[in-house]
Amino acid sequence: MNQPTTVSLFIPCLVDACFPEVGDAMVRIFDRLKIPLVYPEGQTCCGQPAFNSGYRREAAAAARRFLTVFAGAEAIVCPSGSCVAMVRHHYPELFVDDPSRLAQALAIGQKSYEFTEYLVDILGVTELGAVFPARATYHDSCHLARTLGIREQPRQLLRRVRGLELVEMEQADSCCGFGGTFSLGYPDISLALVDSKIENILKSGADTVVGCDVSCLMQIRGRLARRKSDIRVHHIAEIVAAGVCP
Repeated sequence: MNQPTTVSLFIPCLVDACFPEVGDAMVRIFDRLKIPLVYPEGQTCCGQPAFNSGYRREAAAAARRFLTVFAGAEAIVCPSGSCVAMVRHHYPELFVDDPSRLAQALAIGQKSYEFTEYLVDILGVTELGAVFPARATYHDSCHLARTLGIREQPRQLLRRVRGLELVEMEQADSCCGFGGTFSLGYPDISLALVDSKIENILKSGADTVVGCDVSCLMQIRGRLARRKSDIRVHHIAEIVAAGVCP
């Protein structure tokens, strides 16, 4: 493992409001690794929902808040590929005509990491002694896989979990249909996409679905529940923390 640095936790809106267990799991993991943590309490939404809906002025306001709150961070770690993609790739777009803010955005982007990316690529950690008996399949979320290029890091972590058999589903990187406000604006397309995803999950024979973005997992879990399936759905932080932390 590389030399620990202080990690500033960036907890996305959905984790804060709906899936606090994911944030708790991250804290337990970093505590086990003896990584110093800080949680900047002034943090708010990264601005992605506004940005994706075309409200760039409102997105820029959220981005300025983010840049201010995390200005002194050594490393920013977030359990969401989509939020990290917003910070790393879209903040520079928002401030292309503001040289000072653009420089801040580029600097912040270089030290913002998705959770599995930070564990595997920065800390060099793939083994935490986790125990989670399951036949699990992994869903590649769009921003994580396509925008950030993070595909293998989550799988490396899952392969080292004792009792977990990782099975690949067909079209693992196909969209689940959530897309934030997309699912509200185009519900019929969203439903068709998640049903296609569910069929691939069922064909894999998995009893557990794992992902790195709770937005996708909320979409998949909700549709599985409506289809009366007992397949479990978990964020990868919950799996990696299982059985190893108090």
